[in-house]
Amino acid sequence: MNHEALQQALGYRFQNPRLLEQALTHTSYANENREGCHGHNERLEFLGDSILGFVVAEYLYRSFPNRPEGELTRMRAELVCERSLAVMAQEINLGPHLRLGKGEERSGGRSRPSILSDACEAIMAAAYLDGGFEAARGIVYRHVLDRVGESTHSGDYKTILQELVQREKNQTLSYQLVEESGPDHDKRFTVAVLRNGEAVGRGTGHSKKLAEQAAAHEAIEHLFPGEL
Repeated sequence: MNHEALQQALGYRFQNPRLLEQALTHTSYANENREGCHGHNERLEFLGDSILGFVVAEYLYRSFPNRPEGELTRMRAELVCERSLAVMAQEINLGPHLRLGKGEERSGGRSRPSILSDACEAIMAAAYLDGGFEAARGIVYRHVLDRVGESTHSGDYKTILQELVQREKNQTLSYQLVEESGPDHDKRFTVAVLRNGEAVGRGTGHSKKLAEQAAAHEAIEHLFPGEL
């Protein structure tokens, strides 16, 4: 199967397509197709789990300097859980690209959250082996950390800023992309947040959503010191 669409969705193109193929191969397929199969994704999943955990932990540590360890642990757990990775799998339309055994195919394995989440972790490891740490981190930033704040109010600076601004009448907020730079696997976006057309904050991130959150955070510190 051609995985061009999947690589476009990931935002990363593999130099060694065999690594991606292995990441998409479930043990059931490898057991049924020993001839011509270059292994399954369980070892990659093991490595990807650690990569995912580290990237998320580093991001939360740097982004939320005032949060206690217990709250950071809870936030990390929400982002690296099976449910979160299944959402990522849906976003990149991962299911059709999986290589499954006949039994798994018949039993709905392409939509099973456990299989999808394991494959997502394997893809992160494959990207790391193929293009280094930045390649793997880019995938985590674009497809996991992009949702910071959606599952919990804490850390959702856009919502917090909106609520603070709405204390006054006739206030409008908008976000404007200022700059986009970097290669496809490590894009950087810079966004400005405007209140009534005037820039009040600026932020940079590996996705537009993360840049908007960073811009909102800066705006809160500038306009409403002490609120965070």
